[in-house]
Amino acid sequence: MKRLALAFAALIAFGAAAHAAGVIVPAEKRYSPYFGVLSGCDAPWVLSSISFDFAGKESEFWNSSLEIVGFDRIREIGFRSNGLSYIPRRYCVARATLSDSKPHLVVYQIQEDLGFIGWGDNVEFCVVGLDRNLAYAPGCSALRPYVVRFLGEKALLARY
Repeated sequence: MKRLALAFAALIAFGAAAHAAGVIVPAEKRYSPYFGVLSGCDAPWVLSSISFDFAGKESEFWNSSLEIVGFDRIREIGFRSNGLSYIPRRYCVARATLSDSKPHLVVYQIQEDLGFIGWGDNVEFCVVGLDRNLAYAPGCSALRPYVVRFLGEKALLARY
């Protein structure tokens, strides 16, 4: 019994030491691996998904006829920016022109295998200024990578 307790203590100590040393298992080497292959920020399915979901949300929840009629200034602001051990994500921003002819910044991320019940990729988005329920508040920053969220906020918004 004493040997079992000693072996268990050694196992816990080894796990704590490995955790403290920052041992990172990349997402590609897990028992259920990710591949890190994601569509680009300007992929047609990504932009159409954002347009479709935005129009549905506006009409159903906010009784608004706003729709996204076009995108420009599309660019990537990060790829796997939070680290190799996290689920692969591509972070993007674009300027969207709405049906009221006003431009708005759209922040979105393409996520690997986070679609319906884990099948396929998913797109999470936020239109700055139209996040009425504050799901990604403040200013849609919850969808940005950590570095951009805390260090490059003003530089990012100054370009749009």
